[in-house]
Amino acid sequence: MGYAETPIELGSGRSSYDLAAEALEQILERTGIGKPAIDGVCFAETMSETSNPFWAIYLCEHLGLSPAWTQLNGLGGASTVGGVARAASAIRDGLCETVLVLSADAQSSWPPTEQGGQRFEFQYPVGLNGPVGVFGLLTRRYQHQYELQDEALAKLAVTQRAHALLNPNACRKLNKPLTVQQYLDSPYVSEPLRMLDSVMVCDGANALLVTSTDKARELGLEKMVHPIGYGEVTNFNGAEQLPDITESGFTLAGPRAFARAGLTPADIRMIHPYDDFLIAILLTLEHLGFCERGGGSKFILDTDLSYRGSLPLNTSGGQISAGQPGLAGGGVNAIEAVRQMFGEAGERQVDNPVNALVTGIGMIPYGRNWGVSNVLILEQP
Repeated sequence: MGYAETPIELGSGRSSYDLAAEALEQILERTGIGKPAIDGVCFAETMSETSNPFWAIYLCEHLGLSPAWTQLNGLGGASTVGGVARAASAIRDGLCETVLVLSADAQSSWPPTEQGGQRFEFQYPVGLNGPVGVFGLLTRRYQHQYELQDEALAKLAVTQRAHALLNPNACRKLNKPLTVQQYLDSPYVSEPLRMLDSVMVCDGANALLVTSTDKARELGLEKMVHPIGYGEVTNFNGAEQLPDITESGFTLAGPRAFARAGLTPADIRMIHPYDDFLIAILLTLEHLGFCERGGGSKFILDTDLSYRGSLPLNTSGGQISAGQPGLAGGGVNAIEAVRQMFGEAGERQVDNPVNALVTGIGMIPYGRNWGVSNVLILEQP
């Protein structure tokens, strides 16, 4: 397996095609393979280009690839993690041998694609406009049901910002130290959600190369990691008319991934959860069993989540502090997990990175249910 990541930029003015080409070039340079060796592709949809129904085909043309297997994932921020699982299945089925799992988006430079469904009829008329409002409601509901300590969310923000300061690919606008007090003093944007609770939309691309162990050795790839556990749920509780929006599909996807990997949360060396909002990290930790339901604040405050700690978390800074490259944001933490396991994270390198857990979230819990929740567990061979 190989990985690639462009710098994450705000308003780069570049297209998703251009960013994708840079990611592919990195893959070829790092692995030393040629384009003909890539006979499968798994692309993520975008906010900037996917109004084009032939995005995957045109991207193959732009990149000069002629794959025998093509997958276009519309799983939002869960597309990269889901792409690895789908690529592994295609390889096992003999449909291809070496798959490029690539995500690219230029959401801060090009008009985003409008998301439809219930928004127009039920949400926009009453002023619920976008993810910030929805996660504000979700956070308020969590406060009603459980204890939520602002200091715990502040710790997540400060920890990830400290990691981003060590990441040369992180967005330059976010390249500033952050204190707990600065987080607490940041303005509310959808009370109780603060400005520093959410991501800043940027541009960027990232990619993973997925192949079998035998093929990797044949291609001369010395560094690799193995996906050993995966779980996924779409439209969690979708049939329920009044579900608990503080409960996510991670309550199902997590146990499935752990069972397939033969591991428990206590066995995980580092965690890279999808982090469009800080409250999503807290909920993920609870729903995956790292702590009890409602105990997320205490767990965060009691655990060293730094890259030197007992459970390193989003050591690249995550999307919160490295920037969210549109729907390529789901690849930010997955790339970092592989980078860490390759021992190539530089100043923020985790000691003994034997395994990693990565999650994805696709769409957000508009009104009553979550879109996609998926969990991938990686292990060193």
